[in-house]
Amino acid sequence: MNIIPDTIDFDAYLKETDAQTHVKPASVWMESLIDRLRHPDKTKKVFLPWEKVQNVFHFRPGEVTVWAGQNGHGKTQVVSQIVLSLLGQGEKAVIASFEMKPQTMLQRLARMYAGTNPFSPEYQMDEGVKALEALYSEFGQWTDTKLWIYDQQGTVDAARVIGMARYCAKELGITHVVIDSLMKCIRGEDDYNAQKEFVDELTALARDNQIHVHLIHHLKKPDNEYAIPDKHHSKGSGAITDLADNMMMVWRNKAKEDDAKEKGDKSNKKTEHDAAIFCRKQRNGEDEPTIRLWFDRDSQQYKGAPDDALMFFPNFPHRPTEWH
Repeated sequence: MNIIPDTIDFDAYLKETDAQTHVKPASVWMESLIDRLRHPDKTKKVFLPWEKVQNVFHFRPGEVTVWAGQNGHGKTQVVSQIVLSLLGQGEKAVIASFEMKPQTMLQRLARMYAGTNPFSPEYQMDEGVKALEALYSEFGQWTDTKLWIYDQQGTVDAARVIGMARYCAKELGITHVVIDSLMKCIRGEDDYNAQKEFVDELTALARDNQIHVHLIHHLKKPDNEYAIPDKHHSKGSGAITDLADNMMMVWRNKAKEDDAKEKGDKSNKKTEHDAAIFCRKQRNGEDEPTIRLWFDRDSQQYKGAPDDALMFFPNFPHRPTEWH
C-alpha cells in the first residue's frame, strides 16, 4: 500500500487542473462558429419601443442594462414606457421601485397605456370618470399575468433584492426585472465594494436565469443641467459601468424648455427633441445609438418623431389600430 503524505501542495495541482480545464485551443469552437454561419440565430428578439432603432439595439436574455440619468431627467419615465413595450412583445416583467408607491407607478403606466391625461377637464364629470374606469379596467386585464410589482419602499437589503429577482425568474417565469434604484439597495454612496458586489451578483443572476435586469442609477451632479451625460458621470464605483452589458444615459433637453419659457413661440429651439437616450455601451451589439425623442405631455409617452402617433402597446410594433 502506498500512502500519499499530507505534505504535498495539492493546491498547486488544483490550480493546474483548473487551468487545463479552461484553456483550450481556438479550433475547439470552429465547428460551432461555422454552424452559426449556416444557421443564423433565430432566437426571438426583444426591442425598444421606437421602430426607428429596432435594428440597432436588442434586449438579450442574460444581460444587465443600466439606465442612468440626472435627477428629474426622466429615466424612470422612459423605463416605464419600455416596460409597457416589453409586455406588448409577450415578455413578463416585475418592477421593484423603492422610490415610488405602487398606486403612483400604476397610475403612470395606465396613463401611458390610455394615451390621455386623466386630469383633463373632460374626465372630471361622470361620463369622463366612467370612460377612464373602462380604460383602466382594460389596462388591468391586459397586464394580468404579465406585470408584477414588488411592494417595498425605502432602503432595502441588497440580498433581499437578489432573492426577489431569483424567485420571480424561477417561480413566475418573469423575463425582465426592473430595479429602481441602485442607491436604495446600497446604503453608502461611497461603498464601492458593496456596489460592485451587488452589480456582479445581478450579472450572475441574469446569466444563470436567462433574464434581463434593468437597473436605474443616478448620475453625479453636473456642472450644469444642460450637460450631455457620459459613462464617467456615473455615481459610485466604476465597476457599475464595467460589469453592465449595456449602459443607457437618459437626458432631458432643459435648454429647449428654458428657451421656450423665456421666448415662447419665438424660441429657436422649438424643433429640437425633448429628450434623448445615449447608448454608451452595448457589449454584444454592433452599435451605440443616440435615440432622440419627443415628449407628449397628455399621455406622458415619448415618441420617436414629433408627428408619430401615440403608441398602442398591445400591438407590436405599437401602431394604433382603427379602434385606438
